[in-house]
Amino acid sequence: MTQGSLTEKLSAHLMRPVDEATRQRARLHLLDWLGCVAGARMSGPARKKLGDYSSRTAWLGNVLEMDDVHRTSILHPGPVIWPSLEIPVASMTSFLDGAVRGYEAIIAIGSTFDDRHYSFYHNTATAGVFGAAIVSLSDGRVDAEVMVNALGLAGSVAGGLWQMRHEQSDAKQWHISHAHMTGVEAGMAAEDGAVGPRFILEGPQGLYAATCDNPKPMVFPDRWRIHDVSFKPWGACRHAHPAIDAALALKAKLGSLDGDVHLETYADAINFCDRPDPQTLIDAKFSLQHAVAIVAERGIPQLADFEPDMIAALAEARKLVSVSEAEDITARYPERYGARLHCGSETIEITDTLGDPERPLSQDGVIDKARTLIAWGELPEQEADRAIDLALKGDDPAAIQNMLKDWL
Repeated sequence: MTQGSLTEKLSAHLMRPVDEATRQRARLHLLDWLGCVAGARMSGPARKKLGDYSSRTAWLGNVLEMDDVHRTSILHPGPVIWPSLEIPVASMTSFLDGAVRGYEAIIAIGSTFDDRHYSFYHNTATAGVFGAAIVSLSDGRVDAEVMVNALGLAGSVAGGLWQMRHEQSDAKQWHISHAHMTGVEAGMAAEDGAVGPRFILEGPQGLYAATCDNPKPMVFPDRWRIHDVSFKPWGACRHAHPAIDAALALKAKLGSLDGDVHLETYADAINFCDRPDPQTLIDAKFSLQHAVAIVAERGIPQLADFEPDMIAALAEARKLVSVSEAEDITARYPERYGARLHCGSETIEITDTLGDPERPLSQDGVIDKARTLIAWGELPEQEADRAIDLALKGDDPAAIQNMLKDWL
């Protein structure tokens, strides 16, 4: 008898029922994503022709760098998963259950990627096609065999290279849109009878062989992993959030951050966000120095603090911020995203970042974030009320789609 593949095991894992508490958790992530899309509706990408309605929402969900994040898989599930829910679906229950299973698939696979994979590949893109494929099968009529084929088809074209970090481009958002579109197409093909490779992950010419040195084991916990996904309170790369939290805590302790400040953090935060002289909005969102300078000079970061005028205004403050890797903080990553900040004779260390399960945003915090983002997108307050009601209490997925079309 042939040993079962990882996609077969994952598909069986995804078939179990979703409980009501997990559906309620999914509603919070839905609201969070709606806020991210609304907040980006006036951005540069929103003014481009980006394909159909769902492809546009996939682009916009990541633009502000406030999309939800799973730490150990180092990826952002929300902007891939929510646009991939095909309308119509049978009910709001099917809609939410599909999202929960999509989150599970993208995280289960993304968590197996090793350091070599992440050094070249954008995990949200690589694992995203798998999550989108599962989400597209959310009408409740699909069996595990169809899931296996959808995962195999999607994984056969998975990818997304980090070269876009070194150039000014729209490739990061395109990765998310591509993962969404490709995963949905894989799901549709599987429903129509197309057969995908079962060993697309661990096979001799599969994804692991091509992109990993030592893939991690896939695990199948009883608890749905959407509960482990973090909300992002600040409009910057998640790797900059521990620095922001440490700066806020040290400033609260001292009353101010005056003079030279030294930040210690983990290696990937340095690799992605050591940018002492950002030139663009995206540079600023990926700058540890700018993140700390915002807190030192202005306090709690706002979206406006990453705009070009503030990049110029904080140039001198950034010069006072130095950064280095701390091996002990790197050793705890990616299970923990931490930072240690020194100012004068005082030091403070952050082990868990605001929005992580250990330091969660409350439901009110998620709602407040959504209101702020919807206002940033220049929508009236009643649209925030509408989004909150539909996401947290609504029973009609089509009403959510119609709201998004009104916004865009």
